[in-house]
Amino acid sequence: MNQHTILHSSTVRDALKQLDMIAPDAILFVVDENKTLMGSLTDGDLRRGFIRGLGFENNIEDFIQPNPAFVRENDYAVDILEQYQKKNFKVVPVLNHKNQIIDVVNFRTRSTLIPADAVLMAGGEGRRLRPLTEDTPKPLLRVGDKPIIEYNIDRLAKVGIKNISLSINYLGEQLEAYFGSGKDKGINIKYVKEDRPLGTIGSILLVDKFEFDDIIVMNSDLLTNIDFADFYKGYKAADADMCVAATSYQVDVPYAVLETDEKQIVKSLKEKPRYTYYSNAGIYILKRSLLKMIPRNQFFDITNLMDKVIEMNLKLTTYPINGYWLDIGKHEDFKKAQEDIKHIKL
Repeated sequence: MNQHTILHSSTVRDALKQLDMIAPDAILFVVDENKTLMGSLTDGDLRRGFIRGLGFENNIEDFIQPNPAFVRENDYAVDILEQYQKKNFKVVPVLNHKNQIIDVVNFRTRSTLIPADAVLMAGGEGRRLRPLTEDTPKPLLRVGDKPIIEYNIDRLAKVGIKNISLSINYLGEQLEAYFGSGKDKGINIKYVKEDRPLGTIGSILLVDKFEFDDIIVMNSDLLTNIDFADFYKGYKAADADMCVAATSYQVDVPYAVLETDEKQIVKSLKEKPRYTYYSNAGIYILKRSLLKMIPRNQFFDITNLMDKVIEMNLKLTTYPINGYWLDIGKHEDFKKAQEDIKHIKL
């Protein structure tokens, strides 16, 4: 953010130097001493000012565009940011209710801003992957040039998720040592630890605070290029209480299948059909209000929560993953991941 902000009292020469440093993302947001946005400034604005007769002795306020595009903290839609991208905006500031800049979205490093928090379940022992997991927690096993979980954290950060909680247990101190506070990635990482197993969603109640009304929950040992922005948009468009990502699973029947009525009269014949089913992919979005349905300090799986959502006639939807997805649970999965990572973009 500091690279793209400049005080209104700065000189034209200061502005030119700063614009040169941040090329090709050459736009500055001019602020007062309280970081209140006053306008934007580009090379083009300076050039047009010089043509009008302004010079290096003028204040940069004389050159600025007074009404730059921005998004408001906690009050924006992903669609708005997509429109800015289509209009070739490179950097957009994020303002609080006092019109102070609190963040910037650089579309080269962040594709959008999803207004949600995230929780990654990273406490499993990975017994099926032993001996690899005897001294290393499964989420920290390296696939290609970095750990499995880091691909997921980086992809969440790229879509603007800034608050990520890791639910840890087995060898969890290694995860804390590796990621720390998340500052190096420009995000906030917190850790919660189960004193005893709480299932695949029970530990979410150990997170002391969520900033947003929606929460992304996912297993940390997945390798996937799911489109988080599209996932979130689908969830909001459906006005769902909870959405589960699904991966397709195809079953080929090696024989002809007879379709009959209740009297066993054959109505049709399908020769060696293929059936497609959708299974739980371990990635979810849910309303924060659903957390009150989870019992505290008890073992509780996310499938139990899904059952409750259905029982209460709340809206549970699915989102089919059209891209890559792999659950790394066994040695053959880990081996496959090492090969796949050479050919997929995560």
